[in-house]
Amino acid sequence: MDCGTNSIRLLVADVAADGSRLTDLDRRMEIVRLGQGVDRTGRLAPEALERTFAACRQYAEAISALGVDPAAVRFVATSASRDAENRDEFTAGVRELLGVTPEVITGDEEALLSFTGATRGLPADGRGGDSLVVDIGGGSTECVLGADAVRAARSVDIGCVRLTERHLADAAAGGVPAGPPAPERVAAMRADIEAALDLAEERVELRSAQRLVGLAGSVTTVAALALGLEAYDSAAIHRSRVSLEQVREISEMLLTTTHAERAAHAVIHPGRVDVLPAGALVLLAVMERAGVPEVLVSEHDILDGIAYSAAGAVRATG
Repeated sequence: MDCGTNSIRLLVADVAADGSRLTDLDRRMEIVRLGQGVDRTGRLAPEALERTFAACRQYAEAISALGVDPAAVRFVATSASRDAENRDEFTAGVRELLGVTPEVITGDEEALLSFTGATRGLPADGRGGDSLVVDIGGGSTECVLGADAVRAARSVDIGCVRLTERHLADAAAGGVPAGPPAPERVAAMRADIEAALDLAEERVELRSAQRLVGLAGSVTTVAALALGLEAYDSAAIHRSRVSLEQVREISEMLLTTTHAERAAHAVIHPGRVDVLPAGALVLLAVMERAGVPEVLVSEHDILDGIAYSAAGAVRATG
């Protein structure tokens, strides 16, 4: 299980004996917005915790029904849980419902798991060289550079939920405005993203990558829009390629339309309508900074990396 700032996801899979591939038995997602308000308050909100625990109850039933080995269950929590001063409430609730203690991992650990999940099974790039794997989450974005293994990684606090709450939300109006964000708010958000990418570049040579691999819901939803899909189709999205110009056009569209106009796109999950403009802008900024003409989209990400690591731990102790 991967519990992020915006969504909580479950993957139950069989792993090949040599650890080379996964066969999905159950893969699902619930948008629970665990990170609601964390950037401002430093705490997990009671209603966000309850939404997350409700999803955990459903996942516990699925895990039990499929007869999963308890030793092979791993629950990973990321940015929102790292930042919250009351994360012990979250940890205790998950332990009670699932019988497993959540691992609140560091940004570097998150980057490694994302890289493993994304690159294992991707086609080889005939140009050789490093891939830059970018995982745009709700609270943070991980930039990971490597070929067969990670060479450099950095996690920065520019997730789509965090940026939306910081720059686009209007507390007096009860949340994100219904209309398009004001240009000055977009400019402030872009400046925040660029400053974070400056930090990432202190450790990761973004411009040295031969290809960019994009992960997580903001990237896959941008790909769905670029492909003109009328319904979300994981098979069509996985391994698709989206050009820089397409990402620029989609980002501009998302930042100049109303909430209702974005919600009219069936491929945008209702839980992403308010935060997708920020996520798309992060993707655009990364592509421009890295100087790449396209992004290779992967539906496999940190969740798959967690599954590989859990299977490896079972084999090591078994």
